[in-house]
Amino acid sequence: MKLYRLHATQTLPISPEDAWNFLSNPENLQKITPAHMGFQILSGADRPMYPGQLIQYKVSPIPGIRTRWVSEITHVEPGSYFVDEQRFGPYSLWHHKHFIKKMDQGVLMEDIVDYKLPLGILGSLAHPIFVRKQLVGIFRHREKALTDLFGSVPGHPTTFDIQTL
Repeated sequence: MKLYRLHATQTLPISPEDAWNFLSNPENLQKITPAHMGFQILSGADRPMYPGQLIQYKVSPIPGIRTRWVSEITHVEPGSYFVDEQRFGPYSLWHHKHFIKKMDQGVLMEDIVDYKLPLGILGSLAHPIFVRKQLVGIFRHREKALTDLFGSVPGHPTTFDIQTL
C-alpha cells in the first residue's frame, strides 16, 4: 500500500491571530469545503480546539455516497499549528498538519497531509484517476474560498504538490 503526501502553501494578508481563529474553528470547515461534498458537522465542534477533541462529520467523497468521518485533534500549539488525524473514514490513514507562520505581509499557511488509500492495489489504481484529482479540487476550492474571504498577498503564489513517498 502506497503512502502519499499532499503539500500546500498559501499566503493571506491577515494577522496570525485572525488566521488561527478562523482555521482552528471546525465550524469554518464547511465554508472552505466544496458544496458538492455535502460536508456536515455532526458533533464535537462546540468547543475551542484541544488535543483529544473528536469531531464527527458526514461527507460525500464520491457523488451519491455519504460516509462518516471522525477526526481527532492530536496536537495543538495555539497560533502556530494543529494536527488532525482520521480515526474513522474513507482513508486508511489521514494525518493532516496545519501550520501558520507570520510573514511581513500576513501569514503563510502550510498544510502537509500524509495519507493512504484502502483496498490495496485498487486504491493505488484509483489514486491517479480519481483521488488525486479530487484532493487537488478540494484544496483549489479552499484556496479560492480563503482568497475570497481574506484577499491574497501579491507575489506569493499558492503552491500545491502531491507525491508518493
